[in-house]
Amino acid sequence: MPKNSKAVKRELDDDVTESVRDLLSNEDACDDSFKKASLIVDSPEGEGKECDVEEGGSDGEEEERPAWNSKLQYILAQVGFSVGLGNVWRFPYLCQKNGGGAYLVPYLILLVLIGIPLFFLELAVGQRIRRGSIGVWNYISPRLGGIGFASCVVCFFVALYYNVIISWSLFYFSQSFQQPLPWHECPLVNNKTSTFVVPECEKSSATTFYWYRKALDISDSISEGGGLNWKMTLCLLAAWSMVCLAMIKGIQSSGKVMYFSSLFPYVVLICFLARALLLKGSVDGIRHMFTPKLEIMLEAKVWREAATQVFFALGLGFGGVIAFSSYNKRNNNCHFDAVLVSFINFFTSVLATLVVFAVLGFKANIMTSKCISLNTNKIVALLGNGIEPSLIPHHINLTQVSQVSADDYHQMTEILRGVKENEYQNLGLEPCSIEAELNKAVQGTGLAFIAFTEAMTHFPASPFWSVMFFFMLINLGLGSMIGTMTGITTPILDAFKVRKEILCVVCCVIAFLLGLLFVQRSGNYFVTMFDDYSAGLPLTVVVILENISVAWIYGTKRFMQDLEDMLGFRPYAFYFYMWKYVSPAILVVLIAATVIEMAVSPAGYNAWVEAEGSERFHSYPPWALAMAYALIVVAMLPLPIIFIVRHFNLISDGSNKLSVSYRKGMMKDISNLEEQDEQRFILNKNPSEAPSPMPPHRAYLGPGGTQEMTNTNYGTSTKTGYQNIGSPESEL
Repeated sequence: MPKNSKAVKRELDDDVTESVRDLLSNEDACDDSFKKASLIVDSPEGEGKECDVEEGGSDGEEEERPAWNSKLQYILAQVGFSVGLGNVWRFPYLCQKNGGGAYLVPYLILLVLIGIPLFFLELAVGQRIRRGSIGVWNYISPRLGGIGFASCVVCFFVALYYNVIISWSLFYFSQSFQQPLPWHECPLVNNKTSTFVVPECEKSSATTFYWYRKALDISDSISEGGGLNWKMTLCLLAAWSMVCLAMIKGIQSSGKVMYFSSLFPYVVLICFLARALLLKGSVDGIRHMFTPKLEIMLEAKVWREAATQVFFALGLGFGGVIAFSSYNKRNNNCHFDAVLVSFINFFTSVLATLVVFAVLGFKANIMTSKCISLNTNKIVALLGNGIEPSLIPHHINLTQVSQVSADDYHQMTEILRGVKENEYQNLGLEPCSIEAELNKAVQGTGLAFIAFTEAMTHFPASPFWSVMFFFMLINLGLGSMIGTMTGITTPILDAFKVRKEILCVVCCVIAFLLGLLFVQRSGNYFVTMFDDYSAGLPLTVVVILENISVAWIYGTKRFMQDLEDMLGFRPYAFYFYMWKYVSPAILVVLIAATVIEMAVSPAGYNAWVEAEGSERFHSYPPWALAMAYALIVVAMLPLPIIFIVRHFNLISDGSNKLSVSYRKGMMKDISNLEEQDEQRFILNKNPSEAPSPMPPHRAYLGPGGTQEMTNTNYGTSTKTGYQNIGSPESEL
């Protein structure tokens, strides 16, 4: 792919060295094969296939790039990467918070405007250039090569804390093989004189106490490290071991893992939905969820949060999408893949939302019944001592408190509120409504490890459902972790000749050692910090630079032509305008909104206060605030550094030390390439059909401008698009 049509002129009397390993799959392998094979001119009807052979190293050995065993395996890998824990515990929370069913409208609009186009863009560049994120963006524009490095840094930060969440799920999974579940009720303390409930648990709840005290053994603030939590340390070791084993052979091993890790969560979600719908109160939860609050949809905050969710749900900017697609054949229909995976992701979020609120509706029904029973006992105690018995309707039998329905209780409270208007607050009666329970919005760990676990304690055969739920979380997390780690390892494997097994083990060991930060007693606070600061703003900047580099530096028209040559059809003009204008504009607004929110919102975290049995917001101390902003700076630092050193030619224009020499006879002036693009894009003509001072061949690979040769290096005949006098940068 050319860096710039004005900058591709070469001096014809000197040898030119391009330091680009990512070109070797397109040029060198074909050049080497050219010496051994007969050159056949492609017929106008025929369409040459690009060479799928890569240069394996400086010694000239050729090796074939790994490929997916099947299209299904590839789709499952992309689905496994994009569908993660956020679909289960982030999307339902945003749906509830931002207008219920009305939230789906801005989400779908933004999915079409920025989600699918940018997802398609990443799939296309990865599939065409067949390199990881570093190689792809070095190839498109070396000065913007920092995009790939920044993407890898963000992937590494996210992998550090994301695998900690898997370790938490492993811990709960291991504790679920008990009847009753260990978080079923508050523990008792026995002494010589009495037995009493642990005060911290009594002030909160059994599941909340188990999460903060038994699982995390959390400290009171981020400044109190408290030493390692050995149980979570072992679980983190197990989590990284799982990731390492899944990644050890590259896509040959991770692809097989995806068959299970991508499909099993759907089995669990469907089973949960079927079971939850049979429970009392589940329909109330679903009704509450999808009752649209249209007035909220007009708020700018709703659209910003919808754009952010679309952005992260598809894994844009992480490099995993590019890495997975780089193992595809070049003629794979990546447009179909982009639309398919995007809508699978959306429908998975909706399915997870149905499950979550069906279960939370059941939980709200249980909690409301307990609340009614407790407050009815208060009314019975106050009869004749603040409440006249005549105020109680005759059809309500207070001698059997368990028989008092929600309607009966609300009728009593309405009468008491009307009669004792000034004294009602002193009675201490709670509203006890299902709506109030469902409005207690929870997300993230609060949903998975507190609210959902509490609901499952009321399920018949609760250990079975607990095992299924946490095993599902493990698989969801594992699929996303494989994609995230692939976004790190693939660019490194493309840039350096290292064994994938050694690289995988080294990466996992380093990540485990650094991850010990998150399994000390204050580790949960660092997970919150990394989640808030390490990915949000840096990833948005990475994606807008990806968009700009393709749409404005390389050229949208040229990119559309490359897609036509690669796919065999021209993508809809809709994508041209999205990439060129709409998506960059939306991303600029999103970056501005993110910066404003960071400036306005206080930087802090919710600390668990043991004495109160509740959370309290704490501001970050100066050292922690510096650490939080350092995460943003470190993630984005490669962008200006690579730009400066490449601008002043301090390092080569490639991602490695391999180089290819092109003799002066191989070089050509393609300064009229943009003019040819205009003719092809607007007039739908091949450059060879339009008047042009250029030679009759075309700069793009494809029918009418390519030559074919037969490559027999691997015992099979491979047709290769080869340009005998074209610049290697004339391809995408």
